[in-house]
Amino acid sequence: MILGLLLVGITTPSSAQIVVRGIVTDSISGENLSYVSVYVEGTKQGAMTDGAGKFAFKTSSISHKLVISTVGYKLKRITLQSGKTGDLHIKLVPTSYQLSEIIVKPKREHYKRKNNPAVDFVKKIIESRDANNPRNHEYYQYERYEKTTFALNNFDEKRREKGMYKRFDFLENYVDTSLISGKPILTVSTKETLENDYYRKSPQSDKRIIVAKKHNGVDDMFSEQSMQVFLNEVFQDVDLFKNDVSLLTNRFVSPLSSIGPMFYKYYLMDTVQVAGHKCMDLTFVPFNSESFGFTGHLFVTLDSTNFVKRVQLNVPKNINLNFVDYMSIEQEYDRAPDGTRLITKDNITVEFKMTPKSKGLYARKMVSYRNHSFDRPTDESLFKGAEKEIETDDAEVKPESFWVEHRHEPIPEKENSVDKLLKQLRSNPVYYYTEKALSILFTGYIPTSEKQPKFDIGPMNTLISSNELEGARFRVGGLTTAYLNKHLFGRGYVAYGTKDEKLKYSGELEYSFTKKKEYANEFPINSLKVKYDYDINQLGQYYLYTNMDNIFLSFKRQTDDKITYLRRAQLTYTHESHSGFSFGTTLRYKTEYASPYVPFKEIQSNGEIRPVKQYSMGEAEFRIRYAPNEKFFQTQWNRFPVSLDAPIFNLSHTIARKGFMGADYNYNHTEFGFQKRFWFSAFGYTDVILKAGKVWDKVPFPLLIIPNANLSYTIQYESYSQMNAMEFLNDQYASWDVTYFGNGVLFNRIPAFRRLQWREVLTFRGMYGDLSKKNNPLYSKGLYEFPSGSYEMGKTPYMEAGVGVENIFKFLRFDYVWRLTYRDNPGIDKQGLRISLHVTF
Repeated sequence: MILGLLLVGITTPSSAQIVVRGIVTDSISGENLSYVSVYVEGTKQGAMTDGAGKFAFKTSSISHKLVISTVGYKLKRITLQSGKTGDLHIKLVPTSYQLSEIIVKPKREHYKRKNNPAVDFVKKIIESRDANNPRNHEYYQYERYEKTTFALNNFDEKRREKGMYKRFDFLENYVDTSLISGKPILTVSTKETLENDYYRKSPQSDKRIIVAKKHNGVDDMFSEQSMQVFLNEVFQDVDLFKNDVSLLTNRFVSPLSSIGPMFYKYYLMDTVQVAGHKCMDLTFVPFNSESFGFTGHLFVTLDSTNFVKRVQLNVPKNINLNFVDYMSIEQEYDRAPDGTRLITKDNITVEFKMTPKSKGLYARKMVSYRNHSFDRPTDESLFKGAEKEIETDDAEVKPESFWVEHRHEPIPEKENSVDKLLKQLRSNPVYYYTEKALSILFTGYIPTSEKQPKFDIGPMNTLISSNELEGARFRVGGLTTAYLNKHLFGRGYVAYGTKDEKLKYSGELEYSFTKKKEYANEFPINSLKVKYDYDINQLGQYYLYTNMDNIFLSFKRQTDDKITYLRRAQLTYTHESHSGFSFGTTLRYKTEYASPYVPFKEIQSNGEIRPVKQYSMGEAEFRIRYAPNEKFFQTQWNRFPVSLDAPIFNLSHTIARKGFMGADYNYNHTEFGFQKRFWFSAFGYTDVILKAGKVWDKVPFPLLIIPNANLSYTIQYESYSQMNAMEFLNDQYASWDVTYFGNGVLFNRIPAFRRLQWREVLTFRGMYGDLSKKNNPLYSKGLYEFPSGSYEMGKTPYMEAGVGVENIFKFLRFDYVWRLTYRDNPGIDKQGLRISLHVTF
């Protein structure tokens, strides 16, 4: 949807008395029917429905009869009412099909699973779905060509004359016609990839050797690596023969799922010829039209193999799926001599819309496969290493002559002219500055040059913020890019508080042992980094997915005064691998200074209180992490998960010895974490985060375990919405954070809520913490006195629960959260409303 924000205009379709328009659907499945003939009886005036089943045409005929016909459906005539020629919804009844003296009559059905020949038929397909899997062979390889196209949809003359488009009269030179719907489209982005894919069964390994790739379009403002990860996740290759199909970051129930007969209604329609084979047309539709499933057709050979030759999947309009007006998936398969299933085509067509009345964005991913083979590769060494995707050195510089020779099918001339279109667009100040503004909005940084910037200024959301200690805080900073040096990167900022009148700063220099394309944090990282900084430390608040001085977090529900000053010098080595395993180590020297809000008051052995200005620690931290198949969208400074389907394990240990490297205390701190998303097929998913940790030595409270309190009104992951900063101090803990996203599993079944497309969210998080006597200043001398408002946990864990609604106006989420325990602690919030922006399909 990012692409659509650049050029998609929101316009209202025009209407006239002589225009006949509407949509044609299947009376059983509700799927939109393409290429249906719609015409006025006795005339040649009419049209064919497009890929979304829609039609529109002008007529001056006085006839009031409309004829609708297509193969496999009963011809239908309807009488037009005067003044009601628009927004027709025409349902066609499939031709009845007879099998074993049982007739399926869709017009008046009483669907039963028992003794239903369609259900028996599909069960046989499900039972044999793995029998002809190509991955049953020891080796499998093929050539794969992919082309992804994004275009402005319905880019007709009327649209070009409205809004910002009328400034660009040259756009008509680039308007093309969709091969699917016949609509005029303006291509704004194209991506092509040619690769050789290899599979080995034992030990199992998948390799993708990218031979050639090219891309250009309005999405060039984003990291190429991140955009590719995002597109691969949104438009995943569809494997119909698994229980679930992943698309648009959601899970759909496959019609060949083991729970298919419980989820879908199946109908035997007719016998048809597909590539010279006699096949059964098996139609399917979910029992509940709002469930995450498909409508469509499977064309299955009428022999003992039950071989699927062709697939047509459509996403029902009634499901709770944002921005998608239409989506269709087409697949074709060939059969190897031994009966193995070989995919030859896999096409996905999507029409996106920001609003129901907007023209929208057209997207099409076309994938074709050639040269299937089960032979052992000539060079089996290609399976070495954990990297799944390997790009040849000259992949991005292949000449056009190479593409002409190796493309599986020719590319339309106007699709190949996106670079020329962008040059003309960017020469116009209106478009140029609009694109720059959107780039800053999404990335948070301002590049210092037009192409290949060597330095980016930002992040912009930290320019101004506030807190109790600093008052108004002003900050400016930036980072270097690979266009300055592909191995050496710098990053830093300076900040100033108007209340404490202190200058804060941070500077780091990182050497990457591997070349980077754009930014230092591109995966995989293998680097050595030195950093020195002096800034505030907000105790009990950890900003895991944003900056501590993000302007949007400056509005607090509680006084934000648990703040000290912290000076650090550290040397960090980080190593990531394609296997998902990573490790790192940090040598750190830090000094933490007391503040007027958080004084350090050491309790002497005689009971007297001695003020302490600061303490210092020289420590070493060791980290290991395992995140197989992790996928994330990356910006200049951070990574955001695209999918949490894969498990993530974290283990870290920090050690210090008193007197060594200037440490004032012995210190050992161990942390463990686990994170995973669990899918419940059509019933949503649950994100689970489990953590545990322990401080093994006697240390003052700033070195204890302080739970992450969220003092803002926003929803922050891995934090407690109703806890105060430093409310609890522990030296060991175990915590959980469980969030269930229903995807409309309940609201879709309530008529009053169905049209709103809201989605349910349930949260339950908590922590069991403990403070040993050696770290409790009430029992042990030589520690700092706890600040006011800080407590130890009893035997009861801290818990809070929330009920939320997301997808409000398609981008808002509201949670109402209740604190369940320790409700008598003074100065706490027992309940409250939290909000966040959450844009998802």
